[in-house]
Amino acid sequence: MDNELGIDLDAIFSVIEDSEVFIVRFNLLDKRLLVDARTNNNDLPLIKLVPRVKSAEERYLFLQRERPNMKLPEQITVFEWPRKIELMQDLGVWQKLTDRLVNIGGDFLLDECENVMQEAIRLERADLLLAIMGGDGYETLWEKNTQNMSN
Repeated sequence: MDNELGIDLDAIFSVIEDSEVFIVRFNLLDKRLLVDARTNNNDLPLIKLVPRVKSAEERYLFLQRERPNMKLPEQITVFEWPRKIELMQDLGVWQKLTDRLVNIGGDFLLDECENVMQEAIRLERADLLLAIMGGDGYETLWEKNTQNMSN
């Protein structure tokens, strides 16, 4: 484990390399990253930002709707990414994930992976801005007192 960052890269790399289906929970983002590396005659691997669910059963139902031509996986592995999403790129996590999906499904998935990463970064930044400004779902700890500023 990288003690400075609180991230066990070896464990994460193992999930990326070995799991058929996995979910990444982000600290600063309400969405989850769903990766389904399985293929069949009709379906390529899937990488997608998906909504949170309340239970494992709900996630399996979601996966069944999303990939109706695939059997349900025996398990869905879940891990948390406790830092900013961009750090996945800096530490080689995103590259390892992209490489695996491209090796299975072809170069088409390069754009898919890049689009998902950019969307995740955009959503995380938007959420951070809401937190700073006290937007929907957040409260500011303090606000400027405009009356005192005019004195």
